[in-house]
Amino acid sequence: MRAVLAVFLLAILALTGCSRFPTYNGPEVTRIIVNKSARQLILMHHDEVLRAYEMELGFAPEGDKQVEGDGRTPEGSYIIDRRNPNSEFYLSIGISYPNEEDIAEAEELGESPGGDIFIHGTPNPFRRGDDWTAGCIAISNREMREVYSMVRLGTPIDIYP
Repeated sequence: MRAVLAVFLLAILALTGCSRFPTYNGPEVTRIIVNKSARQLILMHHDEVLRAYEMELGFAPEGDKQVEGDGRTPEGSYIIDRRNPNSEFYLSIGISYPNEEDIAEAEELGESPGGDIFIHGTPNPFRRGDDWTAGCIAISNREMREVYSMVRLGTPIDIYP
């Protein structure tokens, strides 16, 4: 009897949309803007700002990412190309770095451009100005839950100095 009740309760939870992620039914996020110098990540719906978040960057945030291990966050135009609900940094959404230009620039230097650049949460308390990632963009875990629910695959992201 308990097994039947447990299956029934799980089915009800599934049908009511309960999950570990909040649902989002607002305007579509049509673009993400990252302003590195202002430490701000902005979710846009066309010309309307939907949300803005403080963020942390790579441990060497000045300048464009050139090679693997330089601690810089890339600059340029990319897309959100993957989602990771099991990230070691809470949740994460992937950025399509490196693009063809990034690869060519690194090859000119005889180096690898690196990869695996994400927007993600943090295992530590969030403290603005405490840049620590390997080149990713970190926001608080609470904010990452919101971003994860709002941003879809294929969303353009522009990262500015």
